[in-house]
Amino acid sequence: MPGACERGTVRRVTRLALGLAWLLAAAQACALDARELAVIVNARDPLSVEIGDAYAAARKLPAKNLIEIEFEASGPVLPESEFARIKQIVDAAADPAIQAFATTWAAPYRVDCMSVTSAFAFGFNRAYCATGCKPTAMSPLFNVSTRAPYTDFGIRPTMAIAARTGQDARRLIAHGLAADGSMPDGTAYFLSTSDEARNTRHFLYPLAARIAHRRISAEHLHADALTARSDVLFYFTGAKFVAGLDSLGFRPGAIADHLTSYGGRLTDSPQMSALAWLEAGATASYGTVVEPCNFPQKFPNPALVVERYLDGASALEAYWASVMMPGQGVFIGEPLAAPFRPQPASP
Repeated sequence: MPGACERGTVRRVTRLALGLAWLLAAAQACALDARELAVIVNARDPLSVEIGDAYAAARKLPAKNLIEIEFEASGPVLPESEFARIKQIVDAAADPAIQAFATTWAAPYRVDCMSVTSAFAFGFNRAYCATGCKPTAMSPLFNVSTRAPYTDFGIRPTMAIAARTGQDARRLIAHGLAADGSMPDGTAYFLSTSDEARNTRHFLYPLAARIAHRRISAEHLHADALTARSDVLFYFTGAKFVAGLDSLGFRPGAIADHLTSYGGRLTDSPQMSALAWLEAGATASYGTVVEPCNFPQKFPNPALVVERYLDGASALEAYWASVMMPGQGVFIGEPLAAPFRPQPASP
């Protein structure tokens, strides 16, 4: 019926605008649910175990959806050979109905030259890497709306439920749960900054603001920082460090990221880590783990994120559909958060 969510279909309805394709959704999409998500826990990492247990309980995951692996988390980079062993275990343990993964650690955030979330999604593949300012392989999930990415494409998009402490993780999980079906009335903020090298998405902001404004408030600002706002639902910018985060109030389910080289170096970045967004109250973020250069295609397309999220998708689905070349980027947050997912009708 009109307005009902779609299941079991793949849609790629595109319109060329400002040089990039974006989705104009014709119907409301269902969001991924707990039955279709497997959570990967490193049994040798107490914080990973704590996060996995907390998330499984909060989201009422089936026991078989919690996959336990073991490896020494001794640094930010997981060797390709060790990852191959882990990936084989995870794939063998995952039920065919599992459509996506969530990891439960902040480090390691890399597998050799790929991000850990892209490596779990695609398998390790150097086509998704680049040395120097070069493009990488494109994601088959870019600008695609599917309720079953593994069934349709053999890909399980992955998001890291990343945190430095158990308290941070529980707060993040609580934000995701509070977001579900809340239909928030927050604002989408798009900041064109004076940092020319990191402002390369600015040409997408007017389109993204128009899409957001169909349902929520939206502001496209020419400023280096946003301060003293209590209604942040989306925040996209380009900067090495983002000032004023402690003055902001993020709505449950908020998505926020900054285009810079090393935002995805979650635990040892010389720039602002994407974890800072989650610690400030956002529910999902993104950053690159190795030097990507400033290709907009290697970062989330704000127009696509906003369109898909407002259409009812989960944070994991909306973010993954928005990055054309995600091999070097790590997705972090509460994967099932879906503020605009319709709630089941009362009996």
